[in-house]
Amino acid sequence: MANASAKRIANQNEATVKNLRLGLFLPTILSLLLRFLFRRNSLPPSKGSLALYLGTFFPGFFLSKYLIKTGTTRRDPTTGTLISYGEDLNQPGLTEWAFDVLYITWACQIGSGAFGEWFWWLYTVIPLYAIYKLWVSVISPFVLSRGSPFSPTGSKSEATPEETGTSKRQEKLRKRSERGDPRVRTQARK
Repeated sequence: MANASAKRIANQNEATVKNLRLGLFLPTILSLLLRFLFRRNSLPPSKGSLALYLGTFFPGFFLSKYLIKTGTTRRDPTTGTLISYGEDLNQPGLTEWAFDVLYITWACQIGSGAFGEWFWWLYTVIPLYAIYKLWVSVISPFVLSRGSPFSPTGSKSEATPEETGTSKRQEKLRKRSERGDPRVRTQARK
């Protein structure tokens, strides 16, 4: 079974690496083609437009190269058997965020060729999302927490089993014994 899983990940990685290699040059070609078809007056691109393009091309290029390097499968050249399937490129976390940055970069490059330089404002989604994640995961729980261990007063009216140090099962058994349920035997502690 593990071999089937490795083959599945290897096939997914090979398809993803193929798309990443296309993504290295295809957005540039499409951007120039769309400029030529729809916005001939923007040829040659202005210095500001080139600066924006180059400023976003290099991070996209390095992220693509990194993902290609980590996701490339290795096979035996003589038999073609799978040696290593590389890192799983469908894993959440930093890999997922690297793909998000790449997709936004490619969309901005193609969109600026078709619609104009104002399309680069879409690139501000990346730092706004980073600020949002920082707020939700780090700042907000620290600043807005009620009843935290650092605050002297808690505003909870009833103690939960987690606060009393008992499990849910122990809490259920305690309530049964309080009602006088015959299924619960109480033992005296020695």
